[in-house]
Amino acid sequence: MDELTTSIVGIDFPNEDKSKSNRRMECMLCAPGDAVELRLEPTNPYDENAVAIFSARVAQLGYVSAERAPLIGKRMEEGEAIAVFQAMHGSGAYIRIRFGGGVPTLPDPVPDDPKRPPPRQAPPAQRLISDPHAFYPH
Repeated sequence: MDELTTSIVGIDFPNEDKSKSNRRMECMLCAPGDAVELRLEPTNPYDENAVAIFSARVAQLGYVSAERAPLIGKRMEEGEAIAVFQAMHGSGAYIRIRFGGGVPTLPDPVPDDPKRPPPRQAPPAQRLISDPHAFYPH
């Protein structure tokens, strides 16, 4: 595996920087192919394998998922890993990583699903009432 696409998790959490940057907004400012920085966080209190993702503006975008972090962290320690922002898709964001040198290649964009109209509500069932006084006693 020389390249992989992975999601950015935690984009709805606020950053702890002085400017209180917003991770989702920072993702929205990234264009496909923009360089992103991967940082190992061995002292992260929640996951010693955590890999943080930062934009070129040095604002955090989020993290690599906990499932992928051990593999990506190991590959980062073994050699060069170059990452770029891939895309926003649906409610998430993705990066593309290339290991062993070279720039990641971006796959063709995946179109978002067209918005479907909400399901139609069936009209309330109408009951034939032979004796209306049966439900409304006097």
